[in-house]
Amino acid sequence: MKRYNYRLLLLLTLVFSLTAFGKAIAQQYVDYDHERIIEFPDIPGYKTLKCDFHMHTVFSDGHVWPDIRVEEALKDGLDAIAISDHLEYQPYKEDIPHPDRNRSYQIALKAAEDTNIIIINGIEITRDMPPGHLNAIFVKDANKLLVDSVSEVLSEAKRQGAFTFWNHPQWIAHKKDGIAELTDMHRKFIKEGLIQGIEIVNWTSYSSEALQIAIDNDLTIIGSSDIHGLVAVDFEMLEGKHRPVTLVFARKKTKEAIREGLENRRTAVWVKNTLTGNAKYIVPLIEQSLVVKNTGVLESYTGKSLVVSVYIENISDVDYILENKKDFSLHSHADILIARAHRITNIQVRTLEELSNFNLRFKVLNAVTAPDTHPEITLSINVDWD
Repeated sequence: MKRYNYRLLLLLTLVFSLTAFGKAIAQQYVDYDHERIIEFPDIPGYKTLKCDFHMHTVFSDGHVWPDIRVEEALKDGLDAIAISDHLEYQPYKEDIPHPDRNRSYQIALKAAEDTNIIIINGIEITRDMPPGHLNAIFVKDANKLLVDSVSEVLSEAKRQGAFTFWNHPQWIAHKKDGIAELTDMHRKFIKEGLIQGIEIVNWTSYSSEALQIAIDNDLTIIGSSDIHGLVAVDFEMLEGKHRPVTLVFARKKTKEAIREGLENRRTAVWVKNTLTGNAKYIVPLIEQSLVVKNTGVLESYTGKSLVVSVYIENISDVDYILENKKDFSLHSHADILIARAHRITNIQVRTLEELSNFNLRFKVLNAVTAPDTHPEITLSINVDWD
């Protein structure tokens, strides 16, 4: 397994900074840090905030100190994180005794001073199925959740104004077939407002069944890293991959606005180059990502043709896989094309007549609004034929 040591890289850079070799090393990792920043545009009426609400430190069963979680999130360009160490499961308590279950949050909060990242106090309620593991975020005092009854734990979280979601319902340690399924206990907690969301993505697993549960029960969809080790190593970032994130469409960048966005189910999940969410939010997100930069008319030997050349810049991190819905046939592509992240894609369109404006419609094959359902987007094209 590859290891990525930030302090060693810094030392190497300092030692060799006066040499061409040292400068090459430094530039490599400067470029890497820039490339790993997750980028999505805002949508009309909302800011698109990149969040990870499920992660661990040495204060439960993670492998790093809380300030490393902050450092990693800053390198990824995240807007908010929740430290969610296990409430009951404390395998390192003899080595790192800490009677205060808020301690990892407090250390992370201190580490985030003078940065623009929002740190949220969270805890993972760790029980057998049912109900399994649940994350309560925005808790005020995690210590008060240390009670025997899971119903009382969730009730106390609700009294504190927490937002609670069901973690990895597809986890094979709890569900051998990997299929998320509601129990009567889950239904009861959902009805009482004690469970408000569900992870459809955890670590590297994706659950269409959890997505359907969210749709059927008006739950907020969440995508989490559930990181225990190093983000850069475990998600193979040097190979160009990324951690899963929850995109929260919030009215502004504040802790309160994030909570409001979660409570009103304004989220999407990004994992492995796939977006999942309500069409109401991911359609404008994709349309804001694809910016028409320029158009022109292709010339033929006899003058202007009836083929329009359209240049579209993708300002997001997603390589969108687009299927032409055939209002117009394409001169330069088959029915399926890819608009690469942070690149300009040229699409040549056969208009068959001199249209001053027209729409291109695409089905986005790596965006999901429900199991086996992909959204359609519309791009407006204006053409000057003169």
